[in-house]
Amino acid sequence: MNEFFDRRPEPQQPLEFPHNIHAGKQIACTEYCHEPVSTGPQAGLPSVRTCMVCHNTIATDRPRIQQLTAMRERGEDFVWQRVFGYPPTAHVRFNHAPHITAKVECSTCHGDIAGGTVAQRNVDLTMGVCVNCHKERQAPIDCLTCHF
Repeated sequence: MNEFFDRRPEPQQPLEFPHNIHAGKQIACTEYCHEPVSTGPQAGLPSVRTCMVCHNTIATDRPRIQQLTAMRERGEDFVWQRVFGYPPTAHVRFNHAPHITAKVECSTCHGDIAGGTVAQRNVDLTMGVCVNCHKERQAPIDCLTCHF
């Protein structure tokens, strides 16, 4: 029934990631944390190993970083929950790469992620929202562009 009414549970993330702090330091999301976004369908979610590239030496006295360090030492990784996701019956496929190439800002679909902490759904991405955006940008609106 939830799928029919497009009701999805709020994701519970394993760690409150401070997007606002990282964005405030001008750390490029697509270069460090979500690098696959420009080359493939998924933005990719950072692993403990990705975080530790910087946090081996930066802010090591902070509790959250000490938690990351302990996770790395135990060989654990994050189990991030998808913020967006469509039920299989929607037959939707989304590829980030062409949107990045077309210079669509992340905030267009994700809202103000950079101003918050834990990732959450900030925009209700309905088919109407996507179709209107495609029309505005003169992108294809053929059904097979997004549906299989």
